[in-house]
Amino acid sequence: MSSPDITLHGTELSGHAHRVELLLRMLGLPYRYAVAPAAVRSSPEFHKLNPLRNAILVYLAKRYAPGSRWLPEEPAAAAQVQRWLSIAAGEVMYGPAIARMVTQWSFPGDLARAKQIAAVLLRFMNEHLTTRSFLAAEHATIADLAVYSYVAHAPEGGIPLGEYASVLAWLRRVEALPHFKAIPPSPIPAAT
Repeated sequence: MSSPDITLHGTELSGHAHRVELLLRMLGLPYRYAVAPAAVRSSPEFHKLNPLRNAILVYLAKRYAPGSRWLPEEPAAAAQVQRWLSIAAGEVMYGPAIARMVTQWSFPGDLARAKQIAAVLLRFMNEHLTTRSFLAAEHATIADLAVYSYVAHAPEGGIPLGEYASVLAWLRRVEALPHFKAIPPSPIPAAT
């Protein structure tokens, strides 16, 4: 058997790697996972390997599943996916993701500000999800995969999700998708 053409570089606790792994699994694409510790990920060589960053989900959907439900072609649905990809790169990154990195790995960052951003994001998401099952369409898209990992693990950054019933229901729907694989949990800090 030949080895897969796709190599995913990352760590098992990375939300960025997790979203790519989820799409690879859901598309049924064989891939090889290469552990890339922080020193490797910060190198110029690593940045040359992954010039797409957040756009990798769009690339994979267009390259390996053109016309699929993962990245709708219909203009309004495509715009909604792009909206949520922007939110994943903005509010999700600077809210739940930063809070988790600061709390779990002493990443330099403003934890209070990250929690404020997360609170606004989660209220917005909760309201948005009261009338729909998924973020951008009536079915899962790459938008859901892009947002899922850091929102699901927000409690690891000291951000409780208990008051966001619609977000919790959405998390369960994403977790019920075929071929879903969870990120291993990290400790949840004591409430302050």
